[in-house]
Amino acid sequence: MGALTGKTALVTGASRGIGRGIAERLGRDGARVVVHYGTREQAAKETVAAIEEAGGSAFAIGVELGTPGDAERLWAEFDRHADGLDILVNNAGIGTAAPVEEIGEEEYDRVFAVNVKAPFFLVRHGLGRLRDGGRIINISSGLARTAVMPDKVAYAMTKAALDVFSRDLSKVLGPRGITVNSVAPGIIDTDNTAEFLHGTQDGQAQAAAISALGRVGTPADVADAVAFLASADGRWVTGHWLDATGGSLT
Repeated sequence: MGALTGKTALVTGASRGIGRGIAERLGRDGARVVVHYGTREQAAKETVAAIEEAGGSAFAIGVELGTPGDAERLWAEFDRHADGLDILVNNAGIGTAAPVEEIGEEEYDRVFAVNVKAPFFLVRHGLGRLRDGGRIINISSGLARTAVMPDKVAYAMTKAALDVFSRDLSKVLGPRGITVNSVAPGIIDTDNTAEFLHGTQDGQAQAAAISALGRVGTPADVADAVAFLASADGRWVTGHWLDATGGSLT
C-alpha cells in the first residue's frame, strides 16, 4: 500500500510538464488521480495511461481555466466521477514575458485569471468537497522571491499572490486539519522551457549554473516535494513556502 492509498487527488494542468510529473508521483503513491487539462485532451489521456500502466488509478477532466464559470464546470465534472477530495494541487498556469511598458491589459488580465483567480475559486467552490485532514498545494515560482527575470513581472506577481493565498488559507482551514502550502520551482526542463534550454547553444549550461546543485530541475524533483506535503509526513507543515529551486535563490 502506498502513502496515499484511499486518497483522491486533483492536479490541475496535469497533461504535461510539472503537472504530469506530480500526477504520476501521486498515482504511484496510491492516490486516485484526477488529471485536469485545459485543451490538451490527448496529452491528458497519455498521463492517465501512464498512471494506470504503473498500477495506479486515474481519470481526466477537461475545463479551460481563466474563463467565466470555470470552477463550477470543473467541480460538476469532478462530481460525475468522485464523491470527495483529499488533495488539491493548483498547478495550472500560464506565463508571459514582456517588460512593463509592453504588457497590455488583455494579456495582464489573462495571466491573472488563470494563475490567481482560477485557483481561488477552485478552492472557494471545492471546500465542501475537500475532506478534513486534506491538503492544498499551490505551485508557485522562485520568481516570486527574486527579480532575476524582470520581463516576467506580471507572471511573478501572480505567483506572489498565490503565496499570500496559501498563507492566509492555512489559517482559515487549520481548524479542519487541512494544510495549505506553496511549492516554488526554479527552472525545470519542460515543454515550456525547451526553447531556452535546448534551442540555444548554452541555455542548459546557464540554467544549471543558477542552481546550487549544478543541474537543471526535472518535473520529478518538484513532484517529490509535493508528494511529501501531500503525505502524512507533511501533516505539521502549513502556511509554508517550500523552495524547490535547487538552491537557485541562495
